[in-house]
Amino acid sequence: MLEVSLVTICFIIQKCREFQAKEEVVIPGGVDGSDEDWVAQVLADHADDWTVQEVRSAFDDLEPASQAQIVTLMWIGRGDFDASEWAEAEAEARAAWRPRTADYILATPLAADYLEYGLEALGLACDE
Repeated sequence: MLEVSLVTICFIIQKCREFQAKEEVVIPGGVDGSDEDWVAQVLADHADDWTVQEVRSAFDDLEPASQAQIVTLMWIGRGDFDASEWAEAEAEARAAWRPRTADYILATPLAADYLEYGLEALGLACDE
């Protein structure tokens, strides 16, 4: 199941919250992640943002399989899959993997909440 360090996931959650709380960040509603153009548009003005760089660096330190696990966690937290469907969701996330996973996570509205909900579905929490 989840092999990514809880410390890493909680760091990403914290940084997503910091980034998405900034006033100049506008994330369009109703995006489903199937089109990478919206990710580029959302983050185009934030390339020099320190928080964005920290999240990208955290993802760069992870193998693609681990990045896919974080996406899986977000999908479970968002309700796209149930925790019991981890293997199916992870297989889909691995198949959909792209080098811009950090940007996909950062540009997803409520990403931090979804990651936390995903952890809760697995019986985990950042306060542990």
